[in-house]
Parts: sequence; structure tokens; C-alpha cells
Amino acid sequence: MDAKTIAIIKSTVPVLESKGEEIIIAFYKHLLETNPELKNVFNQTNQKRLTQPRALAQMVYQAAKNIDQLEALLPSVKLVAEKHRSLGIKPEQYPIVGENLLWAIKHVLKDAATDEIIHAWAEAYGQIADVFISIENGLREEVTKKGGWDDFAPFKVADIKQESSIIKSFYLKPESGQPLPLYQPGQYISIRVRIPGSDYTQIRQYSLSDVPNKDYFRISVKREKGREQYPDGLISNYLHSQIKPGDTLEVSAPAGEFTMKTSDKPIVFISAGIGQTPLLSMVKQVINENPERHITWIHSAKDADKLAFKEELTKLKVKAPQLNVHIALSQDKNEYEDIKRYGRIDSEWLKQLIEDKDSDYYFCGPTTFMHQINQILTGWNVPESQIHYEFFGPKEELTPIG
Repeated sequence: MDAKTIAIIKSTVPVLESKGEEIIIAFYKHLLETNPELKNVFNQTNQKRLTQPRALAQMVYQAAKNIDQLEALLPSVKLVAEKHRSLGIKPEQYPIVGENLLWAIKHVLKDAATDEIIHAWAEAYGQIADVFISIENGLREEVTKKGGWDDFAPFKVADIKQESSIIKSFYLKPESGQPLPLYQPGQYISIRVRIPGSDYTQIRQYSLSDVPNKDYFRISVKREKGREQYPDGLISNYLHSQIKPGDTLEVSAPAGEFTMKTSDKPIVFISAGIGQTPLLSMVKQVINENPERHITWIHSAKDADKLAFKEELTKLKVKAPQLNVHIALSQDKNEYEDIKRYGRIDSEWLKQLIEDKDSDYYFCGPTTFMHQINQILTGWNVPESQIHYEFFGPKEELTPIG
């Protein structure tokens, strides 16, 4: 891009800050009305809850703000590209997205979106799309070299295990009988299903909750209960109530950037609810590969009935004396011999449990919980390079709460 185009894009930063969300909501509405086949790809729940539009609006804003140094966005681009690859996004879909984005800018800004601005954004989008396409093509090549596959492959449900009152584990084996590709603990797979009576497929992404080198993938799914204006989770409830051993699910190859970083520091895992699933595979990896490394895992569940993987945790503690597990029950009125904390995870309790603050931290859970844990760690002056986290759904920025 030349200097004039960059200047025009940067001039739109203030309006994107104030109108960006409105533009992206209009974009998705128009995109899915004019290209209904894309409903097979986009998570309609995230659309209704506006989490996806808000995430994209933030990314468009950051792209405009950093248009003269797009390399600053590469970590975020790589994260989104991983999701795109696992969803089966194709290069030929990018022009469709671009056309609808330009339409939405003009639709919302009206006469303020001059021909000059639209032309500049068309050029900028083209270059950004080329970056995404290049990275995603590279990811596809990398996956196939590791024994994976492009798009989706049929897997049989080999077994289902009830882990708690609201979480089930599904053991998935490839119908091809081929060995599974290696993956990194912390990564996820996409599951594609068509619910009977629905016109479109639905895709959801679930963390792999067991270590690699098995003949199965394991995902552990929470049955999502509706809240306020939002209905029960469509896919999680379908998996819980309808899927049985012997059924077939379509599965992507593993993807994701939330993986273990090389380090010999003590390691602290902090999770709440279903956020323990990617951390469980990470804990097992550390035990297997670095048995001397000190591990602290702090987990919160609402009550004992919702506490998953009890047997696995017990076996891990016996196998690995360097593993310290601490459980908090935030809403349970009963008392249990092996539970020492009743209430939420907070800074004071973490101070008591973490012997060495100069540790590597990995955490996952509900959004409010994630903001809280990040606020605690940054308040302790933990370096950003030692803080790692995973969002379930569109990524948000972690900022202080309250």
C-alpha cells in the first residue's frame, strides 16, 4: 500500500472505534442473507450473543490502527487462521467476505464512506486477506505432513463417559483406521454435525482433553444450560442427549495456539468449570515429559456434582507426587474431606497455594474468571511471557475488572 492509502485507512480509525460494532453487525446480517450457505460455517449462537461481531470489529479496528505495521497483528492473525483452518474456511470465500464488508461500511457510514475510503479499504482488505490465505494454506500443508487431513473426516464414537452431572467425554476413532496425527496438548478439534430438521450444519470446537499418542481423540463437553434470553446450547445438548456409541461425527484435524512453552520454571494451572479440559492434557504432558517439574493445579467447580475427572485426578496425584491439586467449590453447601476451599478463587487464596510466583501460568474458564485471574497475575508483576490463556469462543482482550 502506498502512503496515501495508509493515511486514508488511518483516518477511519476514530469512526471504526465508535461505529465498528454497528458495521460488523450489518456485515454479518447481509453476508448470511446473501450467502446462506455460509450458515454452515458461522456459529449462530456467537452471532446472537454478539461475541463474534465484537471480536471481528476489534480486529478490523486494530488492522486500521496498525495498517502501517501489520506485522504487529501476526499473533492475532495466526490465532484466527488456526480457527479458520479447523472450520474449513476456503480461499475462495475471502472475496465474498470482502464484498460484504465494503457494503457494510458504506451502508452504515453512508456519504461519509467516500469512494476514496471504499477504494482504500478494498486495497487494504485484499492485502490482509492474502496474508490470511497464505498462513492458512501453510497450516493445511503442515497438518497433512503430520498425518492429518484437510476439511473434515468421519469418526466413530467409540465410547462415552459421564465425567460429572454436566460433562461427558466422547472417545472418537477415525473410520479410516489410520493412525491419528500428533498434536500439542491444549489444542482443539472442530466437530461438525447436522441436527435432524435443520437446514444447515453446525460446527463447534472442543479442546482435546487427553494426551496424544492414543488411538482416539477425547473431547469433554459441558451440557450448556440457557441463561436469560439465551436458549440451551444447541450442539452440546444434542451431543449429550442424542449421540450414542457407534454414531459418526465429522472431525477436523487438531488446531490451536494454546500450547505448552519450553521452560523449566514451576508451572501453575488455574481453571474453572469446563476450562479444565485443555489443562488436563497439559498436566499429563508435564508429568510424562518432565517428571521433576513442580506442578500446581487450582480448579474451581460450582459443586461436587459438577466436579469432573475425579478418578483421573486421583490417579495423577498418586503417579506424580510433584503435582499439587487444590479444588474450590464455589456454591456447595456441604463439606467434603478432600475439599479445603468453599468459595471462589481469589488473590489471597492463590498467594497461599503458589510457592513461587516466578512460575509459568496457564489458565482457562469463563470470561469473567479469565479477567480476574489475569488481573491478579499482572498485579503480581508476572511477565506477560509467563501468562498463557485460552478463550472458549471468539478471543477477547483481557482487561482489569471492577
